[in-house]
Amino acid sequence: MSQHDGTVLRGFRTGDGPGVVEAWRRSAPADPLTPDRFRALVLLDANFDPEGLRVAVTGGRVVGAAYAVRRLVPQTGTDLEPEQGWIPFFFVDPAARGRGLGRRLLTDALDWLHGHGRTRVDFASYTPNYLLPGLDTGTYPEGAGLLASLGFHTLYEAAAMDRGLVGYRLPDGIARRQDDLTARGYRFTTPADDDLVDLIALAGGHFHADWARAIRECCAAGTPLDRIVFARDPSGRPAGWAMHGAYEGAVERFGPFGVREDLRGTGVGKVLLHLVLERMRARGAHGAWFLWTGEDSPAGHLYRSAGFTTTRVFRVLRREAAR
Repeated sequence: MSQHDGTVLRGFRTGDGPGVVEAWRRSAPADPLTPDRFRALVLLDANFDPEGLRVAVTGGRVVGAAYAVRRLVPQTGTDLEPEQGWIPFFFVDPAARGRGLGRRLLTDALDWLHGHGRTRVDFASYTPNYLLPGLDTGTYPEGAGLLASLGFHTLYEAAAMDRGLVGYRLPDGIARRQDDLTARGYRFTTPADDDLVDLIALAGGHFHADWARAIRECCAAGTPLDRIVFARDPSGRPAGWAMHGAYEGAVERFGPFGVREDLRGTGVGKVLLHLVLERMRARGAHGAWFLWTGEDSPAGHLYRSAGFTTTRVFRVLRREAAR
């Protein structure tokens, strides 16, 4: 615990939650947080350590926070990533700015991670429970300057994209491509229970362990399987999948989505993408959105060809050799 100018910096305590959420709302009105999301993404995270959530309190009122987290349980296998830490978010109440509180909070969070042996710290690409992929420097220029002054540099950018679905219909060209692929032996289906084994293995083995986790957890929580379209190639091997509603039950959130690398360019990905958009529209969705792709990656080009446009760009940042 530290104190300066009447503001105390300390770890999270019982009773802080409502104040943290309210201070977040005042501090980041472009990205407000609800109590249930804070509970699910922070308090119930298996890696949550109350001491890592550094809270600034003035006169009994929460005026800022910086969240530092390290793995207490592995994301996959047995790797606890002992050198890696994350800061998924930080904020300072507008009324408390201009006195160096943001720097104090971040330094406190970095020192806490350093005390646990973390020499590499990322903002804000922590999985499984990230709130945003990184820093939207256009929305938060002061935060960008502060992180840069503390030694954070840009690793890469993540583009968030949206597409309206009002009036959407499956394009004729996509329907023809599906017919052609089906005639060649490809299958595009809602997965049966047993198919989930192959789907999760494909997601975790060819893409990202967090995607496998997301699929496993959303299906275990009762997400309808018809929110997934699963493809097999003519030999019966898993070819790819697309889905929606995997994260926090958000029906209009598209993804995760992947196609086996050796099958890219065949049209399998285009068909999967549009079949899921068609299902989303059938459920009454007025739009589709996601948070994370490379704007100039093959996936980014595919999304744009399907009518998605970039709505925000986030910078994933890293700081090496913490203080």
